[in-house]
Amino acid sequence: MTLPAQLLSSSLDEETARAEVYGLLAALYYAPPSAELLDNLRVAVTEAPAAGALLEAPWGELVKAARNLSHEAIAREYDVLFGGVGKPEVYLFGSHYLSGFLNEKPLAALRTDLDALGLARDDAMSETEDHLAYLCEVMRYLIAGEDVEVANLTRQREFFARHLQPWLSMLCDAVVAHPKSDFYRSAAGFTQVFFSVEAQAFDMLV
Repeated sequence: MTLPAQLLSSSLDEETARAEVYGLLAALYYAPPSAELLDNLRVAVTEAPAAGALLEAPWGELVKAARNLSHEAIAREYDVLFGGVGKPEVYLFGSHYLSGFLNEKPLAALRTDLDALGLARDDAMSETEDHLAYLCEVMRYLIAGEDVEVANLTRQREFFARHLQPWLSMLCDAVVAHPKSDFYRSAAGFTQVFFSVEAQAFDMLV
């Protein structure tokens, strides 16, 4: 997986970089990061080639957290925050933040939009489609997909505005505020800044 430090280089294709960040976020939030992913994070470059890059500081914090914590500690943290039996400490589902409940109207609206895009949840995925990891994978597809009727900036802006932007900050705030959050506090900080950059870029298209 290409790591977001390379986002900071003007030589990297911007759309490829964005797709890779969404892929990284999907991996971090769907399950505890694999040993391979953590190894890649730990050796990632953190200094931006150009001064003033917005993602440099939060990216550096994420890399630092990966270096300071063991794979086992990060896996335990993921389970404490997002796993467990019954109610998790922090929800990763958009419907929870948009309606206060799971499997409500926001999920139905999302499924309608996914159907219009020709997308459907993989039967192997037990989580509902409003899980953050699933939504990040959809965004990655809308950026990197080959069907220009679907994978284009207009679709990206619409999907982002409807299904991510309204609640992502609430999730990140919950992760940052949790007393047992360490690695994922850094991950949430990076996520927050990245989505802020995305929102600003989409606003410029209007």
